[in-house]
Amino acid sequence: MICVALPGLAISTDQGQLTGRGLEGFYRAGRRVLSRCQIRVAGREPLPIQARMTAADCVRFVGTLRTSPQAGPDPDVVVVRTRHADGTERITLHSAAVRPLRVPVEVALGTDLADLGAIACGRSGPELPATVHDSGLRWSSAHGNSTVTADPSPVDALASAGLLRWEFALPPGGSASIELRVRPDGAGPVRAVGRAATSPLAPARAAGDDPSVEALLRTSIEDLQALLLRDPEHPADTHLAAGVPWRCGLAPAEALAAARMTLPLGTRLAVGTLRTLARTQLRGQGPQSGMIPGPIRDAGPHLPPGCTGSEATLLFPALLAEARRWGLPEPETEELLPAAERCLTWLRTTAGDRMYLSDPHPGGPVRCETQAHAHRAALLGADLLDACGRPGGGELRQWARALRTTFRADFWLDDVGGGRPAAARAPDGRHVPHLGAAAVHLLDTGLLGGGEQAPGLLDKVQTEQLARLLGGPAMDSGWGLRGLSAKEAGHNPFGHRSGAVRVHETALAVAGLTAADYEKEASALLRGLLGAAEAFGHRLPEMYAGERRTDKSAPLPHPAACRPAATAAAAGVLLLTTIAGIRPDAPARTVTLRPMRSAPLGEIVLTGLRVAGAPFSVRVSRLGLAMVEEAADGLQLRA
Repeated sequence: MICVALPGLAISTDQGQLTGRGLEGFYRAGRRVLSRCQIRVAGREPLPIQARMTAADCVRFVGTLRTSPQAGPDPDVVVVRTRHADGTERITLHSAAVRPLRVPVEVALGTDLADLGAIACGRSGPELPATVHDSGLRWSSAHGNSTVTADPSPVDALASAGLLRWEFALPPGGSASIELRVRPDGAGPVRAVGRAATSPLAPARAAGDDPSVEALLRTSIEDLQALLLRDPEHPADTHLAAGVPWRCGLAPAEALAAARMTLPLGTRLAVGTLRTLARTQLRGQGPQSGMIPGPIRDAGPHLPPGCTGSEATLLFPALLAEARRWGLPEPETEELLPAAERCLTWLRTTAGDRMYLSDPHPGGPVRCETQAHAHRAALLGADLLDACGRPGGGELRQWARALRTTFRADFWLDDVGGGRPAAARAPDGRHVPHLGAAAVHLLDTGLLGGGEQAPGLLDKVQTEQLARLLGGPAMDSGWGLRGLSAKEAGHNPFGHRSGAVRVHETALAVAGLTAADYEKEASALLRGLLGAAEAFGHRLPEMYAGERRTDKSAPLPHPAACRPAATAAAAGVLLLTTIAGIRPDAPARTVTLRPMRSAPLGEIVLTGLRVAGAPFSVRVSRLGLAMVEEAADGLQLRA
C-alpha cells in the first residue's frame, strides 16, 4: 500500500505495522527516513481488521484489541492509524469499554537511512542507533539523518530500544491521539505539487451507468497529482515522475506520453513537461544534435534494448502540436517551437536518404514503433510549422508520404492468416516477425486540424488485419493487451516486454482501434482494462501478468511494476475520453465529437475537462450519441 506525495512516500503492508522488512517505511527523496513503527497497546499489538487507501497520499488502518482477557470476546479499544506520504502518522485510540481504562502505549521506532535502490537490492544494512531528541528520537549516518517528533510528548523515551511510551486515561467512549512526524533534520514538510492550488490538472469528474468510471477517473487524477514534480530551477514548470517506488524521477518518453494522454485535463502539464525537456535538448554539431536524451529500455527477448531518447525526441513535436489543438496559448507555442524544430531537424538528418530511422542510431534495428513515432512527428510537426508560418512542412509531408509507401511494402509479412506487421528489420535486412503490443503505435496516428486523424503507416486492409490480431485471444488476455503474443517463442506472462499487459499500450490500442472504426476489438480491451482497474482498487499499475482471464480469476500483479505509474494513471484519462471521442481544434474554435457508437459502458458524463482553456463537459448516451453540456464561449461543434 503505497502513499505518494513526491518527494515523500510511505510504503506499508495491509497489516499497518511498519516492521522494517522489505520496502516498508517512510521515504523522503528516495531515502528511508523511518523503517520501523510498531505499536503496542496495553502490551499487545492491535489485531488488524482493515486497511484502506483514502487518497493517493493517505492510508487508514483500523485494529482492535481487548484490554483484559476477562472482558469477553468483544474488543474494547479501537486503534486507528492514518499514515500520510508527507511523513506524518496519527494514532487514535477509541474506548468502547463501559468502565474507565488506563492504557499504556508503546511505539518502537527505527531506521537504516538506506537508499531505496540499495533496499531493493537487499543491501539496506542494520538499523542505526538512536538518540533522544526533543520530543522524540533521532538517527544519523554518513548518508544523512532523520528525526521523529511526537505530539503529545512521550512520558518516556528509551534511545537504546528506540522506544517511546505514553499512558492514557480513557473514559467510557473517550479517545486519545498521538501524532508522529518524521523528516530529515532541517527539512520542512513535504509540499506536494499536486496538492498546491496551482496544480496543472483540472479536477475532472466522471459519472454514468458503470460506477467504475467515477472511481477510475478520480483515482487516476489523484495519482497523477501525487506524481507531479517541479523543476527545482524553474518551479513554475511541472512534470510527472515515471512511477513509484522504482522510478521517482523524470523519464522523458514516459513524461511526454503521459502529458499527451492528459491533454483533456488542460495543457499546463504539457507545457511544463516540454519546457523542462527543452532545457535538456542536445545542442551543437554532431549526429545527436537536437535529441532529447533518454535511458536505454529493454525490448524483450527478440530485440536489443532501445533508446527512449529517440522516442522522446519524436514525441516532443507531436505533443506540442496536439497541445496547440487542445488550447495551448500561441505565445507558449511560439516559445517552444524552436525546440520542436530542432527535434524535426534531427529526424530528417538522422533518417537521411535511408528513409527508415534505426534505434539505437546508428547501426540498430529498424523498429516498427520507431517508424510510427517518426511518421506521426513528421505529419504533426508539418501541421505545426505551417500553422506558425515556419518553413519545412512540405518536406516533412513528402518524407512521410514516401515512408508510408515503403513501409507498407517492406514491413508487412504475408501469411496464410492474413499477414502481420514485422516487429523490426535487423541491420542485415531480415525481418523480426514477432507480433507484440508495440504494433499498437501504428494505430496512434495523432490529431490534425479540423478534428481529423492523421493518416497511418498501414493501408486499410492492413489496419483491418492488425485490428483482428490485436482482438484475438493470443494478444488480448481478457485483462488487456499482452506485450508479446502468446503464440510467440519467448512469451512470458510476467515479461516486461514479452507477455505482461502494459496499461499504456492497451489504452493506446483502445484509442487507435476506436479511431479506425474497430469498436468491437476496442470495447473488449476497454472492458478488460476496467475489470483490471477494479481488481487493483482503480489504481492501475504500470503492468501486470498477461495470464488468460477466466471466470472468478483476477489479474496477477507484477512484482517489479510501478504503482502508481504516470502512463498507467494517464491511461485512465485517455480511456474515458476516448469513449466521448473529443477532437478539439482550439485555434479554429471548433470541437468534433466521434463517440464510440456502441456505448460500451452505457451512458457516461465527463465534466470539468479543459478545451480551449475553459471547462468542457460532454454526455454520451446509451445510444452512442454525444452532446456538449459546457464549453468555452464561441467554441463551435463541428459535424
